[in-house]
Amino acid sequence: MNSTVTISELQAKAPHFVREAEKQGALSIARHGHTVAFLVSRERMEAIIETLEIMGNPNAMKAIRAYEAGKVKFKDASCLGED
Repeated sequence: MNSTVTISELQAKAPHFVREAEKQGALSIARHGHTVAFLVSRERMEAIIETLEIMGNPNAMKAIRAYEAGKVKFKDASCLGED
């Protein structure tokens, strides 16, 4: 994310910047040269929420740490069968 718009620009062209946030994932909103807010697309926000849910699940984090430590390997999903 490297796009920043001012509050005045956002007020003048809100629909345009909403479309930009949808395309880019997020936009920074600045006041007096400092970022004060973010306009985040639905897709990006859903990804953030999903990540937080995984991080909040002790079993998932244990499995991720085990994988990162080389203690387990992922299997191809085809091993699950079609049913």
